[in-house]
Amino acid sequence: MNDDDIAEERIERLDAFARSMARAGERDRAREAVRLARRIAQRHRCGVPRRFERFTCDDCDAYLIPGRNARVRLREASHVVVRCDCGATARYPYRE
Repeated sequence: MNDDDIAEERIERLDAFARSMARAGERDRAREAVRLARRIAQRHRCGVPRRFERFTCDDCDAYLIPGRNARVRLREASHVVVRCDCGATARYPYRE
């Protein structure tokens, strides 16, 4: 196993940990896990999984749970709009 494989595995584990902490109501611990995963990805120059990227807020590093701390809307222009409680908005394309 090289360093990149180890980094990707740590990022995946931190993703699962952040998701479980956010669902349990431990928002601060989830936020710290998101920050750590992003730092590891930057240090090793590897990307984060798409699901992790889409369910984290770029502004406040919160792990987003639709209906709890995020609002998700589908628009006619074939994109998804995700708005965090902090007010940050992210748009992602989708195909029908």
